[in-house]
This record gives sequence, C-alpha cells and structure tokens, in this order.
Amino acid sequence: MSRAVFRIIDANFNRAREGLRVAEEFCRFALNDEALSSRCKQLRHQLSNAISKLDAQQLISARDTQNDIGCGVEVAGQMKRVNLEDCITAGFARTTEALRVLAESAAIIEAKLSAVFEKLRYDCYTLEKDISLSGFAALRFSKVRLYVILTVEDCKDVLSVAKACAENGADCLQLRVKSMPDGQFFSLAQKFVDLCKHQGSISIINDRVDIAVALDADGVHLGQDDLPLRQVRACQLRPLITGISTHSMAELQKAVEQNPCYVGLGSVFCTDTKQNVNVCGTEYISSAIEFLKDKPIHTVAIGGINLDNVEKVLQAGAKTIAVSSAICKADNPADVCEKLKQIIDKC
Repeated sequence: MSRAVFRIIDANFNRAREGLRVAEEFCRFALNDEALSSRCKQLRHQLSNAISKLDAQQLISARDTQNDIGCGVEVAGQMKRVNLEDCITAGFARTTEALRVLAESAAIIEAKLSAVFEKLRYDCYTLEKDISLSGFAALRFSKVRLYVILTVEDCKDVLSVAKACAENGADCLQLRVKSMPDGQFFSLAQKFVDLCKHQGSISIINDRVDIAVALDADGVHLGQDDLPLRQVRACQLRPLITGISTHSMAELQKAVEQNPCYVGLGSVFCTDTKQNVNVCGTEYISSAIEFLKDKPIHTVAIGGINLDNVEKVLQAGAKTIAVSSAICKADNPADVCEKLKQIIDKC
C-alpha cells in the first residue's frame, strides 16, 4: 500500500510541476510579464520544497512508467488545444487536480504536508484567474496594428463606417460619443458590438464600463479622469481589454501602476477630435516605448495621425496606430483604412 501511495504522489507531483511550467513559459514568452512569471516560478519552488520533505528514493523507486496502464489512454471529448489560452487552461486543470490528489495522498503520511498542498491548490486558482483576466486580453490585443476610433458626431453613419473599416484592415474599433442619451447610446453600442463580433474585429467602448460589460464588448478605453482600473476589473464578467489615455511621462507612469492592457500615447499631432489637447510629438512615442520595453503593456500612438504622417510615427517605434478623423471625416473611409493598413504592415 505504501508503494502505491508514493507512486501516486510521484506521478501527481510531476503533473503539477509540468502544468505550472507551462503557465510560467506563457507569462514569460507570450505575455512578457515578469510579475506573473515570477508567481508561477514561486509556486513551482514551493511545490518542490514540499515534496522534498518526503523520501526522494522512495518516490523514484515507486515510479513505474513502463507499466502504467494510464499512459497513452485517450477518451472521447478530450480538450483540443487550438491556441495558447487552451494550453494554459489545460495546464492549470492538471495542476489543481494533481494538487488535490497530493493533498489527499499526503494526508496518509503527513497531515501538515497535506495542508501545504491544499494551500498551493488555492494559490493556483488565484493565479489562474489573474493570468486569465490580464494575460488573455493582452495576448489578443498584441495582434492589433490598426486601431480606429469612431466618434459618432464625426461620422455620417458610424455603423457603416465601422463595417467598412472592419472589412478593410482595422483590427480594433472603438465607439466614442461626446454627448448622447444613455438609451440611445446603448442601442447604438449593441449594434456596434454585434457588428464587430460578426466581422472578427475587437470592440472597445470609450469611457462607459457599464455599457461595455452589459453588451459583452471586448474592452473599454479610459481617460485620465475615468474610473480606476481596479473598479473596472470588479465589474467585468470576463477578461476585458483595458486601455488608458496618456499625454506625458508622468501620466504614463501613473497609468502603468494600474497595469492596463495598453496605453494610448498622444496627441502626436494637432487634432480636431478633442479640444485643448497638448501635442506631445513623436518624441513622447519613442520615450514611452523605451520606458515600457520591459513591461507587459502595449502602446497605441494616437492624435492627428493620417496617411501623410503615419510613417513618421512608425519610425518613432510605434507598432499600433490609432486614427479617428482621418477615417471618420474621409469621403471614402474604406480606402483610407486599407491604405493605412498597407503602410503599417510594411513596417
């Protein structure tokens, strides 16, 4: 019986450790998130330290991989991995299941050790949530190159423009209104979110967290005076892409403390979308990107960008470009969108 217990512990220790390694590599290489990666690593070390309290030779001696009847067994309906998110979900499922088995099995040998495994299991639940809420959204946004902000008051038909943009290169669309009754805005936003889902574009709602959550939009963009991100995260029902506008290094540093998915950097040039906006130029773009190079936060250059100056912004280091007036006020939004995307993709 003791041999069977050690065999169970050995197998589930390896399973839990492997699952945590998958999560750690995801945070390290896919998210570039040092904090989350360190938490994964810390849990792995805590797990190894707990196992070290047992006789290592007994664990190794009990191992019998060649005669393990469970090796290679497959069942119908097993989870298929089609992306990195699936790998993380599966990895944490293995880890938490293995930790439960470890807690139950270790109780036969050492009650205090069982409690350690149980605590590690709950720590993994929290870590999985944190990776899912911030990491999954960040990974999706990392593919965005052209980000179009649709200000309702600037568009003749905002939904038609949204559709044209989605069909001609826009990876992400933001719906923004200057002034509109809540009921009317909600109805418009619902059509906007549905359109984005149908077209495969990311949908962002400006300012209104309540509407973004109610309509299952992909994210929300916040200004300097909007809700703090900790309140936004308390409202979300699933991982939200979160962005914060910044106009200076001081505002950028403040925004980074909240750990958004991305930060807006601007206004790069003069713009008539917003009044009384300070122009920061491409210098701010370069400085901000350098400041964020070792942080898991994406950047979006914004403000007065059009076909004539977009290359200057790209040369400053920008990877994601946001445009508004250049699209909303164009005679042919689809054509402008397509040309912008072509320029961006060349860099």
